[in-house]
Amino acid sequence: MTKIALLQMCSGIDPEANLEVIEQAARKAEKQGAMVLFTPEMSVLLDRNRERAAQHINSYAPDDWSEQLRIIAAKSFIDIAVGSMPVRARNGKWANRSFFFRGQGADPVTYDKIHMFDVQLATGEAWRESAAYEPGREVVTVEDTPIGRLGLTVCYDLRFPALFGALGDRRCDAIAVPAAFTKPTGEAHWHVMLRARAIEAQAFVIAAAQVGRHEDGRETYGHSLVVDPWGEVLLDMGGQEPGLALCDIDFGRISEVRRQVPALANRREIPKS
Repeated sequence: MTKIALLQMCSGIDPEANLEVIEQAARKAEKQGAMVLFTPEMSVLLDRNRERAAQHINSYAPDDWSEQLRIIAAKSFIDIAVGSMPVRARNGKWANRSFFFRGQGADPVTYDKIHMFDVQLATGEAWRESAAYEPGREVVTVEDTPIGRLGLTVCYDLRFPALFGALGDRRCDAIAVPAAFTKPTGEAHWHVMLRARAIEAQAFVIAAAQVGRHEDGRETYGHSLVVDPWGEVLLDMGGQEPGLALCDIDFGRISEVRRQVPALANRREIPKS
């Protein structure tokens, strides 16, 4: 068994306050025996006011945040999968970037969210992530983590099975799905999609989420989950409060499921019409 920790957050518009929450959680998780801490999408800065957010993102602040997180991981002796934070991209836009920091203090592995959240919900909520963010173009895995090969995704990526198929083909042991899901979409789709992706990839799915009403006015669904390769929900942190929770990962479950239903081995390429 390997113990992991999930941090369910209600991140706000003050990066230093959010970093303090992550640091306290890392110390607490390590003391309780966790090997990896998972945080949600936009852990360090959650602000839909792009003019205000730009004051941080267009400066060197993201570089400072990354260095602070590297130090937190090293001082806490724990790996930290930071769900994402906004950083400057080369073309003048931003990137929604995940980071995996190792407790030994090495340079992080990064992944840029591929699928942009451009939607108009029936509730009237409208989101145009592509207006400010440049999509990533690479599938990324982190090798030799305490929970094996870890695939990286972010939030809206969850709706695109091809990405999870690629991570399944790479035989990921676990896939991170950090999120800031809206309440309407979360209530309708969050649990069923996470369970489906775990079943399809035959891997653990670890989904740390934002929860509650945030300083920028948005409301997020919460329900940080851990799902095993059979689709069983091992942890559900609920949709009310931020907090830290621990969960045990049994590596034997992966091989057991893959022997029982060898879907990855039986997968064939579908001809294009």
